[in-house]
Amino acid sequence: MSQLLEDLKIHNAQYVEAFNAGDFEALDAFYTDEAVAVWEPGQPLTGQARRDYQREFLASSPKISTETRQAFVTGDTALLIVDWVIDTVDQDGEPERLTGTGVDVLRRGEDGVWRYAVDDPYGQE
Repeated sequence: MSQLLEDLKIHNAQYVEAFNAGDFEALDAFYTDEAVAVWEPGQPLTGQARRDYQREFLASSPKISTETRQAFVTGDTALLIVDWVIDTVDQDGEPERLTGTGVDVLRRGEDGVWRYAVDDPYGQE
């Protein structure tokens, strides 16, 4: 079990690296094809809508830092509780700091790679 938790830590570090680099293609690879993301509370997005929202958000060059609070693994499914901070700019170009505690469900594919099935950054609200 400890190796699975270590794999999730590595996954998270690689996600942060891709996010901070603004690399949409690399970041998108962290999601299952049918992933649900809730980047605006109460507004889940899937498919192309999820991708479009993420691509647009990354265009503002946000920077993220994360700390995994809890991780639970059963079989090929993991639940992560993650505190995060994103420094970005608002619609007027002014600095903005976003914070939250995410609740994320990941699934390990046949290739052994963990991918987000549900990404809910505001899951604790």
